[in-house]
Amino acid sequence: MATNAADDTAQAASAVTASVTTATSARGGTSVSLRNLSRTFGATRALDGMSLDIAPGELVALLGPSGCGKTTALRIVAGFETADTGELLIDGRDVSGVPASKRDMGMVFQSYSLFPNMNALDNVGFGLRMRKANAVTRRQRAGELLEMVGLAAQAKQFPHQLSGGQQQRVALARALAIEPRVLLLDEPLSALDAKVRLQLREQIRNLQQRLGTTTLFVTHDQEEALSMADRVGVMRGGKLEQVAAPDELYSRPATAFVAEFVGTMNRLPGELVDSGTVAVLGTMVPVQDGAPASGQVDVLVRPEGLTVVQAADGNGIVSNRTFLGATSRLTVLLSGDTEVQVDVPSTTAAAMVPGTAVQVALPPAPVLVASRNE
Repeated sequence: MATNAADDTAQAASAVTASVTTATSARGGTSVSLRNLSRTFGATRALDGMSLDIAPGELVALLGPSGCGKTTALRIVAGFETADTGELLIDGRDVSGVPASKRDMGMVFQSYSLFPNMNALDNVGFGLRMRKANAVTRRQRAGELLEMVGLAAQAKQFPHQLSGGQQQRVALARALAIEPRVLLLDEPLSALDAKVRLQLREQIRNLQQRLGTTTLFVTHDQEEALSMADRVGVMRGGKLEQVAAPDELYSRPATAFVAEFVGTMNRLPGELVDSGTVAVLGTMVPVQDGAPASGQVDVLVRPEGLTVVQAADGNGIVSNRTFLGATSRLTVLLSGDTEVQVDVPSTTAAAMVPGTAVQVALPPAPVLVASRNE
């Protein structure tokens, strides 16, 4: 019986997804363009000429530290804030003066924002109620969405009877019930524990891909951004430092800030021989475009980008070893008091206990360099 029920639920969810996907495809998806947006709050410049194009059906994450402007950008798209300058285009039409209630967008907040006096079914159907949908349509559509997020059995439960993860799934279903042109996610997973966050981010991504809804996702969690988004925009001081696919952002960061904000990054002292070569760790390696012309610099390299072998007369001493499963992370103190982290297979790291003399080297691949004060 349980298997049959699960099969029925899966078939119903597939039917709902197919119908919504057909509707989305029929209208061709929705493009979103932020053009030179600026917003000032008193003496604080929250956005400083920000521009971003989001393709129909794309999920773009805005990532950055607190105060970088990512939430302000989201609120401008939602219609909760107004830009001082610039344009917001939805399918090529400037909606800067259109109120939030007329923008046809769904939003999921960090705090769930469910109505405590409504059960899950009524919470999901609330947007349809505001759009004057009849009771039968509301119940059917809300029930379908609850099935899609795996909460059909909790339809009659009230928010206080649901876990945090379940409440957030109800909030997601409510946002999707109105078939929004754009879905906006404002750090929706930050209040949840790690296991629930992992499950829910996978579910959100799967739903977004199946429905083809253009989505803008704001987060300060780099793992969430890199695992969920088609592209990630890293923000700093109200501007976008770089917008790229997750793998490009990680492997080819455009600036030192992006390099160090996304993932772990070592800084090694180096000396530019010319604009194309840097001397570091006793060897010469090419540099990426955009390097200073000459002088002392820091060479930025990820832990997996370094090599390490045992060597009695090496250039470093292992000071710590952290087991991470298939790999281990070695902390190595180099001559000159520079500390670096190196990722190696755990089978190799087993012999490199703290106190082991090692030789750390850098393969001859192009590296990112930054001025010492950057």
